[in-house]
Amino acid sequence: MIRIGTRGSALARAQTAIVARALGGDAEIVVVRTAGDETARPIRELGDGVFVTTIEDALRRGDIDVAVHSLKDLPTAEPADLVVAAIPKREDPRDVLVTRGRRGRCELLAGSRVGTSSPRRAALLAALVPGIRCVEIRGNVDTRMAKVQRGEYDAVVLAAAGLRRLGIAFSEDEALPLDLVPPAPGQAALAVQARAHDHELVARLRSSLDDRATREAVTAERELLRLLGASCDIGLGCWARRENGTLVIDAALASGGEIAHARASGQDPRELARSAADTLLELADA
Repeated sequence: MIRIGTRGSALARAQTAIVARALGGDAEIVVVRTAGDETARPIRELGDGVFVTTIEDALRRGDIDVAVHSLKDLPTAEPADLVVAAIPKREDPRDVLVTRGRRGRCELLAGSRVGTSSPRRAALLAALVPGIRCVEIRGNVDTRMAKVQRGEYDAVVLAAAGLRRLGIAFSEDEALPLDLVPPAPGQAALAVQARAHDHELVARLRSSLDDRATREAVTAERELLRLLGASCDIGLGCWARRENGTLVIDAALASGGEIAHARASGQDPRELARSAADTLLELADA
């Protein structure tokens, strides 16, 4: 039996179920409570890897055999004793703006309170709708949506991938365009992690779950994040994908009230990231 470790939220369980189904009937889900689940403090105060470290420690101890993470939560520096054995096919990478009337950004006005704990989302959305007030928010998807319906917030920004995995419908009017609001590096992708020395299991995970196109795209995005400082405080959005056989990345970096944009194309994900990073840093320093 393969024991798959995950956080206990409905979304984390839904994501882990994707992996369990792909592995067949000999997998069971084990819930691991993380430090991030134990506090209501803003995510940016908790530091990088807050939802990851406890699960990785359980993997090292042998309490679980496989860990499933949201890839965007995983630090860019990979530990030597663990490996991301598989990155399944990516879900919809867009952000979704959920308002009380469910009509998207046309409902937002100057002064509207928008719940988000992401510097990226706050900066890019404020550029779309000047004068809004982005306010810290915590809680699972249902909790955040309920806060909007109760009037505590006028809107909340959520990941389309999470909504789809939970079976929560949204309209195209609510989805934010990728060219205006690129996602967090690795958003909508899962990381399936194992112990590096478990070669047979790593091979099984890779053959059953790994999606080459997703892996190269998120490799470019996460390398860009690493080059820019690898912090959850960075207002970086980026989206990499194949277009007509060429790997393309679009990126936006919010800094000091300004947003720098970059596009790069090529074949090597890391060279692509370097090119985009050089452009963003040059524009940010101008």
